[in-house]
Amino acid sequence: MDVLSQKLDNFLAVAASIFLNYGSVFSLTSLGCALLIASGHIIWRRLNRGRRLRVRTLVAGLFPRRIWRHASTRADVWMFLINGFVLGGVLGFAAISGQAVYNVVSGGLTALFGAPTPTTLPDWAARSIITLVLFLAYEFGYWFDHYLSHRIPILWEFHKVHHSATHLTPLTQWRMHPVNAIIFGNILSICLAVAMAMMTQVFGGNVKEYALSGTNIVLVVFIHLYIHLQHSEVWIPFRGIWGKLFMSPAHHQVHHSNNPIHFDKNMGSCLSIWDWAFGTLYVPAKENENLTFGIDAAYDVNTLEAGLVTPFIEAGRHVTGLIGEKAAPAKEA
Repeated sequence: MDVLSQKLDNFLAVAASIFLNYGSVFSLTSLGCALLIASGHIIWRRLNRGRRLRVRTLVAGLFPRRIWRHASTRADVWMFLINGFVLGGVLGFAAISGQAVYNVVSGGLTALFGAPTPTTLPDWAARSIITLVLFLAYEFGYWFDHYLSHRIPILWEFHKVHHSATHLTPLTQWRMHPVNAIIFGNILSICLAVAMAMMTQVFGGNVKEYALSGTNIVLVVFIHLYIHLQHSEVWIPFRGIWGKLFMSPAHHQVHHSNNPIHFDKNMGSCLSIWDWAFGTLYVPAKENENLTFGIDAAYDVNTLEAGLVTPFIEAGRHVTGLIGEKAAPAKEA
C-alpha cells in the first residue's frame, strides 16, 4: 500500500507541476489565456467581415473535429503522457549541471576582471536588467538548439518527430523525442549559466531575476500571451517591425509548414530577433497562407514506434554512413 501511495503522490506532484505551475508551458492559467485570446480573435474576425456569430461557430473554430479526432492529435496525446508523466522526472538528470558551468565561467571572469562587487544600482533596476538578459539567453539557447536540430542530420532525425504532426494543437508542444529534449536541456543549461555568471560579475552575487514559480517572469508573460497559439491553426500574424521582434503564432505555424520556402525558418520561441539577426526569419503574410503541416516519411509518423524507436534507427544510419551512400556513376572517357 505504501508503494501505491508513493506512486500516486508522485503522479499528483507531476500533474501539479504541469497544470498548476505558472511557469509551466502547459499550465491551466496559460491554456485559459490561450482560449480567451483565440476566442476573441475569431469573434473579431467574424464581426469585422460582417458575419453572424453563433456559439456553435465559435466552438467549431476553437475545436474543429477534423483536427481533434485526427490520428496526429491522438499521437500528441500519447507523447504528452510519455514525456510529461513517464519521462518528465528522468530527463532532468541528463542535463549538464548549470551550477558547474556557472562556477567555471564565473571563476574565469573573476580571474580576468577581479572579484565582483555589489552594484550601486537600485535593486529593482539590477533585477530588471538581469531578468531581461536571462530571458534573452533563454531565447538564444532555444534558437541555437533549434538551428542545430534542423541543420545536423543526426539531430534532425530526433527533431523531426515534432514536425511530423500533420495538425497543430497545444498538445503538439509535447510531441518531442526524449533525445531532442535532453539536447535542448543541455544547451539551455549552458546558455543560462554563462549569462548568470556574467550578470554576477557585473552586479555582484546577491541580485536575482524576477521569477514566478521558479520561471523567468518575462517568459511567464509570453507563455500566457501566445505560446500555446503557436501550436494551433488560428492565424495571428505579426507584421512590420513587430514581426521582426516577436514570434507570432503565424510565425511558428510557418515553421511547421511542409512548403520548401518555409524550411529552416522562424526557429525562435517568443522572440524573432535571433532569426532576424542570423537570417532565418520569415515574416508571415497578413492573410492566412493556408499551410499544410507534416513531413515526408516512409513510416507511419503517428505511431509510438515512429515517435520513439525509428529516430534511433535513422540516426544510426547516418552514423554508419548508410544514408545517402550511392555508387557514383562512371564518367565517360
